[in-house]
Amino acid sequence: MSQNLFQLNRRRFLAVSAVMLGSLSVRGMPVLAAAAAHFTHGVASGDPLQDRVILWTRVLPGSGVPEAVQLEWQVASDQRFANIVASGTASTGPARDFTVKVDASGLEPGQSYFYRFTAQGVSSPIGRTRTLPAAGVEQARLAVVSCSNYPQGYFNVYREIAARDCDAVVHLGDYIYEYPDGGYANPLILEKGRHVQPVHEIVSLEDYRMRYGLYRSDADLQAIHQAHPFICVWDDHEITNNTFKEGAENHNPDQGEGDFGARRLAAIQAFHEWLPIREQGSMAEGIIYRSFDFGDLASLIMMDTRLVGRDEQLTHNMNIDMLRSQLADDSRSIIGGQQESWLAAKLQTSKDAGNPWQIIGQQVIMGRKNIPLVANEEFAPEVREAVANSRYAMLRERGQLGLPLNFDAWDGYPANRERVLQMFREHANNAVVLAGDTHSSWAFDLHDDDGDAIAVEFGTPSVSSPGFESFMPLPEEQLVNAFMRASPEMRYMRGLGRGWMELDITREKVSNAYYYVSTVMEQEYAVEAIAPMDSFAGEHVIRQA
Repeated sequence: MSQNLFQLNRRRFLAVSAVMLGSLSVRGMPVLAAAAAHFTHGVASGDPLQDRVILWTRVLPGSGVPEAVQLEWQVASDQRFANIVASGTASTGPARDFTVKVDASGLEPGQSYFYRFTAQGVSSPIGRTRTLPAAGVEQARLAVVSCSNYPQGYFNVYREIAARDCDAVVHLGDYIYEYPDGGYANPLILEKGRHVQPVHEIVSLEDYRMRYGLYRSDADLQAIHQAHPFICVWDDHEITNNTFKEGAENHNPDQGEGDFGARRLAAIQAFHEWLPIREQGSMAEGIIYRSFDFGDLASLIMMDTRLVGRDEQLTHNMNIDMLRSQLADDSRSIIGGQQESWLAAKLQTSKDAGNPWQIIGQQVIMGRKNIPLVANEEFAPEVREAVANSRYAMLRERGQLGLPLNFDAWDGYPANRERVLQMFREHANNAVVLAGDTHSSWAFDLHDDDGDAIAVEFGTPSVSSPGFESFMPLPEEQLVNAFMRASPEMRYMRGLGRGWMELDITREKVSNAYYYVSTVMEQEYAVEAIAPMDSFAGEHVIRQA
């Protein structure tokens, strides 16, 4: 390393250390300036298997020099660590932003464990994790979240799930957002000091690292990671808005943002450094689709509909005849040919093993969601002006109300969706699709082009990102009624409300419940629960209580 580069890295290390340690001190977490090491961002676990799980932490050397740190890790069956069942050593340093990941093996199926790290005599917080069960398990529970935007509100959803019982948290993407300070932010939250770092839009590796560091300094996000193992995929904002395999809507080389490939690689590296995900292949390949078996009960198949195979999105700015032509193009894909083949094989393997359920974790809505046709006379006078200035009015003026609402979702890739639905028919027992991205709640019966019921879908609300306020600013009841009329496969919708889903899986049915926090503007809140919606094995439809 050259002397200049060393000095630059040291300056950044000292600056970031000061920011992070100061942030932790403000939040009331003990930070000893004279300590030999500092665990700055708690602990986390993820990607559990029957005999192993990824353990994560971040540690800074107390010397103030960006040098390597040696650690020990332990897994125990009890919180006092009287019965240690696995242990080992690890090291980290500036090359991976002082983050640590170990694949702790030799564990038993379906068991809860406690884990911790130590460095230079300093101990990390104690985390709790759980391995996947073996054959014979009768029930599994997943908490499902997406879209956690730091300057849009407090992470009350995370705090609530941390105190609840589940086997794993499934995060469907938009774990961070890339915008500059004040961009896509709620002014009321900014007034309370919830600003992002760095202050500019994140583009470089150091930018992404700093943004993850900020998010992971949040006490509620640390709490949920400390309590439960995570199973994650990215969506677009882990890179930049409306990403596809070769670019993104929010990437502008002519504005100094450089080569998209370099930005993509930086985002992938930071994602793998800061999240407890098991790495596979190279960073350049960016493959994160993978699967998890909950005994012989269910296979959780995590897909990537965002980055590795997605063709560029259509937009509502296009000529309407061009839009219709592109929508009819069978070659357009949202997941790519390689992932399609992988998905078919994983579904068939799960079916052959006798698993009654194939749970598809992915980012964007698969159900057919059309732009609702509403007339001005339906609106109360005080609503008309807001609607006239909304995105809905623009689409109405362009004569596009007969087209799908969101080309960034599976509606923009109908031929690929039909192929996947036929995979469900041929290679799965009972497919249940999970989706995030929209900041709203949805449930669909999924039909193929012939109108046959093939699968069901549940879309989770956001942790903090806003819902339909800007697209179609109607009262909730009018909004829901309009969408239900326009979208025959839709069985439930809630356009407003921050929350999460909980999926209870038994051999007979999958039951999905929606939960909502009353506010993300304050840290005091109430929780509202919606009656569960059931899908019974062999029916491929949603039954509401």
